[in-house]
Amino acid sequence: MPANTSSANSLYTLEQPEWSKNAVIYQVNTRQFSSQGNFSGVENELKRIKSLGADIIWLMPIHPIGEMHRKGKLGSPYAVKDYFAINPEFGNAEDLQSLINCAHVLELKVILDWVPNHSAWDNYLVNTHPDWYAKDHNGNFRPSPWWDWDDIIEFDYTQPALREYMIDAMSYWVSKFDIDGFRCDVAGYVPKDFWEQARTKLDAIKPVFLLAEWESRELHESAFNMSYAWSWNETLHGIAKLGWPLDKLRKYYSWNERAWPKSGYRMTFVSNHDKNAWDGTQYEQFGEALEAAIVLSVLGEGMPLIHNGQEAGESKRLAFFERDPIEWQPHPIGALYEKLIKWKKRVSALWNGAFGATMIQIPNSQMAKVFSFVRQQDNEKVLVLINFSATSQRFELNDTLCEANYINMLDDTSQIVKAGQSINLQAWEACALYSGSKN
Repeated sequence: MPANTSSANSLYTLEQPEWSKNAVIYQVNTRQFSSQGNFSGVENELKRIKSLGADIIWLMPIHPIGEMHRKGKLGSPYAVKDYFAINPEFGNAEDLQSLINCAHVLELKVILDWVPNHSAWDNYLVNTHPDWYAKDHNGNFRPSPWWDWDDIIEFDYTQPALREYMIDAMSYWVSKFDIDGFRCDVAGYVPKDFWEQARTKLDAIKPVFLLAEWESRELHESAFNMSYAWSWNETLHGIAKLGWPLDKLRKYYSWNERAWPKSGYRMTFVSNHDKNAWDGTQYEQFGEALEAAIVLSVLGEGMPLIHNGQEAGESKRLAFFERDPIEWQPHPIGALYEKLIKWKKRVSALWNGAFGATMIQIPNSQMAKVFSFVRQQDNEKVLVLINFSATSQRFELNDTLCEANYINMLDDTSQIVKAGQSINLQAWEACALYSGSKN
């Protein structure tokens, strides 16, 4: 792995596995993924997911769901009734093992969604270990006091026995089913030192990949491989739909470069289960800027996430507490992801974290509207130009670093770019150009 050169990175000792250098992650909502709504329905589509370019399959929680204070008919997957069991809605242990084995044959990694901050009201731990749960000012079990999470109650991580139990439960799925890691729900609500304890125990079984649903650089020190780039998503949405200035995106990348460890992966996404269910589909979130946002999520710094159904056009907000299967169809969004990811895997400048190249801004004559940057490594260069406005823009690039003979990564045409030449982009248009030995 390339060495970190910044002293700011010296605290971050977690090394990324070689296989992750150009990886892409794909989220599966087992309940909605197929007409069957089970593990078999996911297994049947693994080859297609692989062909899209994914390397990591993230399964939303697979555990039995609580019945007490359940929301909707089927309940939230994040209200866990038993951390050592499988939701019969999805199948049994043999079905899960078959899915994992098939994924491994295809060289796909499988991570499970883990919910450590809270459980269902009727988890057996409530009766056997009530002291493991947080209490409110009246001494009652506490749902999250600030969110509409009344179907769950929170744990108290000052209890050493709870920590031991939770790590044993995570270890069970690694040792028995050979899973490859976890996506950890609201990871910042759980103490950082717990994650460090868990990481040590899990890595003793096999090296695992840990994704934090949180945005904190400290979680990368010795616990998590990747964290959510929530700020990236919120900034792109603000530019696309709320009229935010483009400089907010530049501010994000400056923060990402200077304040975050180079070795830590940031997960860039235009949709996920939370966004889709509560804020809207990818079209509702980004409108005409959707393709531009997807291009930046794959070709900019970060590991891109594909939320299941995006590649089919993500035509609806999936119900969270009921069955609501995805409406599958061939769609240009799927073709766009597949094309971009093929380039990401081929070109080392586009790889993840310290394996890839830092984005370098190329100044242009329409900085309020046009976002332009280069990623360059090993005699290969990628130039990305995006018009983040609702009108066409004519502009010039003002740095000779942009100059090269390029292949357009989206339509395979040839293009020469020189500083000072006039370039035109239509409203919300993204242009991605490659120069190097693979021309």
